[in-house]
Amino acid sequence: MKPTIALVDSAPQTPSVRWALVSLSLAMLLSSLGTSIANVGLPTLAQVFNATFQEVQWIVIAYLLAITTLIVSVGRLGDLFGRRRLLLGGIGVFTVASALCAWAPTLGMLIGARALQGLGAAIMMALTMAFVGETVAKAKTGSAMGLLGTMSAIGTAMGPSLGGLLITGFGWRALFLVTVPLGLMTLLLAHLYLPADRQKPATGSARFDTWGTLVLALTLAAYALAMTLGRGHFGLFNMGLLLAAGVGMGLFAFVETRVASPLIRLAMFRNPVLSGSLAMSTLVATVMMATLVVGPFYLAHGLGLEAVVVGLVLAVGPCVAALTGVPAGRIADRFGAGRMTIAGLIAMAVGCLTLSVLPLTVGIGGYVAPMVLITLGYAVFQTANNTSVMTDVAPDQRGVVSGMLNLSRNLGLITGASALGAVFALASQAADIATAQPEAVAHGMRVTFAVALGLIVAALGVVLAAKR
Repeated sequence: MKPTIALVDSAPQTPSVRWALVSLSLAMLLSSLGTSIANVGLPTLAQVFNATFQEVQWIVIAYLLAITTLIVSVGRLGDLFGRRRLLLGGIGVFTVASALCAWAPTLGMLIGARALQGLGAAIMMALTMAFVGETVAKAKTGSAMGLLGTMSAIGTAMGPSLGGLLITGFGWRALFLVTVPLGLMTLLLAHLYLPADRQKPATGSARFDTWGTLVLALTLAAYALAMTLGRGHFGLFNMGLLLAAGVGMGLFAFVETRVASPLIRLAMFRNPVLSGSLAMSTLVATVMMATLVVGPFYLAHGLGLEAVVVGLVLAVGPCVAALTGVPAGRIADRFGAGRMTIAGLIAMAVGCLTLSVLPLTVGIGGYVAPMVLITLGYAVFQTANNTSVMTDVAPDQRGVVSGMLNLSRNLGLITGASALGAVFALASQAADIATAQPEAVAHGMRVTFAVALGLIVAALGVVLAAKR
């Protein structure tokens, strides 16, 4: 018999609740690990399949594209047809797709399997946060969100190093096989301990917004491709995709006003807490991607560090995020999510300000200290922001709102990689960053983080306006 879970706000956490949180944490770990573990294998896969870098890059793009285009829709499906059964299905899809990735005999089949894996990851990312409201007491929401954030950071941080060990010792197929037993364990725990669905499955297809889902998916795909194709160099094709994305957003808003059960109720954006949180999430994620884009070039070409040392320095950020996620959640529970959202943004602003005036002569320590502050601020902000949204959201909207929060973060990451990467390249004033002089790279880094500081100040303006 499946254990039951007490859902009373004042009830203490029972062993069943703890195991339910373990299953949700593992689901978050799987989805983030799937994002980062494949990148390290791209050079090997290019040799194995006799493909160009642009071709094997689709192994990563297909996964991210599936998550970005589907995450809101699968969240809504969970609201309508039951989050438990859909989450179990998503874990199963991810696990099967991982096995298919490892088996794939051709690059095309590997890319297709990665897209299927992205579908499973989208379901897990959208519904793990939605399940928090049904699994833990309301007063513990921040701690649970912090735990999920910690697992996401751990998955992102361990992906490259674990992938490097696996591909060296066992070959490229091990990159995908490693998630199969972890997926099976997650599926078993989720089946045993997640609470049963409260809502009855929707009858028929009338309640699911098929047209809105299709338009939104195509719109998001156009935007994501515009920002990823060409590696930051915008051509006519990229501009055409951006124009299509803009038209698609207008068409989506039109469709949502005409259907009986819209995918996203546009009236939700009148809620200043939700709309402000989504905007801040996008701005902050854009800044965090700048640290991943600019950091390696500054450390390698600005400070002249060896590749091993660069890897160690870059690992500091994810390690800080992994260590501070749960404490940040507890602090948000104690002092209030609103206050901690502002505190996190202020910490990020101070870190960006420091990097924007950082002289090249201060060395590694001068770079690591503000990066620790930025990452710490991000961990606090992300946990508090998610908590403030998910704590009071209506039960029948938890899936779609969780999907929107994850989507806003993904769009910020995509935008940051392209837009702030272009800012860095332009500010460095070099045709090739790899051959640029150290002072030119340092100048590019300072300008990029000055722009990042402006984005954080804008996020502070959003949260203060929402409070008013």
